[in-house]
Amino acid sequence: MKQILVLGAGKSSPSLIRYLLEQAHARDWFVTVGDLDRELAERRIDGDERGAAIRFDVTDPSQLQRRISDADVVVNFLAPRFQHLVAYECVQQRVHMVSASYRNQAIRELDPIAKRERVLLLNEVGLDPGIDLMSSAEIIDRVRADGGVIRKFVSYGSGLPAPEPVPNPLRYVITWNPYNVVMAGASGAQYLEDGKIKILPYHQVFGQTWAVEVDGIGTLEAYPNRDSLAYRDQFGLDHAVTMIRGTLRYPAYAETWQQVINLGLTNDELTIPSLKDRSMAEIVEMCLPHHVNGADIRQRAANYLRISPTGSTMDRLAWLGLFSDERTGCSGRTAADAMVALLVNKLALPPGGRDMVIIVHKMLVDYPDAATARPTEKIISTFIEYGDPDGETAMSKTVGLPAAIAVKLILTGELTLTGSRIPVQEEVYRPVLRELGELGMTFAERTEHVDTLKK
Repeated sequence: MKQILVLGAGKSSPSLIRYLLEQAHARDWFVTVGDLDRELAERRIDGDERGAAIRFDVTDPSQLQRRISDADVVVNFLAPRFQHLVAYECVQQRVHMVSASYRNQAIRELDPIAKRERVLLLNEVGLDPGIDLMSSAEIIDRVRADGGVIRKFVSYGSGLPAPEPVPNPLRYVITWNPYNVVMAGASGAQYLEDGKIKILPYHQVFGQTWAVEVDGIGTLEAYPNRDSLAYRDQFGLDHAVTMIRGTLRYPAYAETWQQVINLGLTNDELTIPSLKDRSMAEIVEMCLPHHVNGADIRQRAANYLRISPTGSTMDRLAWLGLFSDERTGCSGRTAADAMVALLVNKLALPPGGRDMVIIVHKMLVDYPDAATARPTEKIISTFIEYGDPDGETAMSKTVGLPAAIAVKLILTGELTLTGSRIPVQEEVYRPVLRELGELGMTFAERTEHVDTLKK
């Protein structure tokens, strides 16, 4: 009997676990779900006889070694900071690993030993990164086969509330790891635009936005996402003069979040004594220089940020609860931990509400061979998936299902790659995209004849 070990039972895991349990019944597999919160893992299994829930602590070396050694495939849905810890043990135990998290440098460096041990470490097989990378690779390979050269590549991804009655002033809901939401952009961003490399430090990421029109949705706002240049090499886009990966939000979110960063509320290093007994107003006060004047905390914060104390941005910060005198009750230790607790409470998906996932690719393609007789084209490919009201979220589906399909491909012997990989090889993206299509998750693509491509 094949053994699947799923590490992490958070918001992105329900669709993954449901799919794997269905496959377990059909193929004589068994699924073990491990999480620090065993009750949460048990809820994900929901009494299925092909599954079991365990309390799992990734920082316990003996448990990590024992559980991985018993598995044929590990699905690593733990926080990014634990990716290398799990990947290293998988290589040591000769067990394949699938993860939706970014492939960091430490995991890249495991490539030689993973190949030697014939182990696959497949990262970035979720949504963004994941479906976006696979669909991009499919278009790029098709364009190359037609003799085309991609000059500009712009790709966006996002998880948002569906465009229905606005659930809150920020027009955002938490449908994935709230810690990752708080720390978004912390590594800064780097991209290529019209032949020029642009580098943004953390404190500028949310201040550098631009409007994006999304077919069927309307105008959204984008900010740059991490290191876009890394994917230029991965996709082999040597002739591209623009290479941008961005994240989409409804307008005004980035402006508001930029002020949260400016206040220092995403700091995850400095310990705040007795955090659970502190109010958000106290924490904000701690972040303000002593010389800032103002009659109350809201006025002082506005003066420090140099924004209107009665403006819409300040209203959104107040709605979030940054100036509340209520105790946080937070079990963490840092300002970032307090923000996580705050967002989980304030930005929950409302009863009957649903989320949506968006991916948009825009590519400018030349056909330099005169024999093709084709003008410059702009390819626009759009993916929109909606969650089920009071059911599985679009985020859970789009993060979990690609990873689950990859697990199936490994266990059935259809995927035989080894080493440290992301899913841009045809052996990965073609079967995964095909099955997602069978599940109704498809891209709508159109082509225009143009001279240039804007962001």
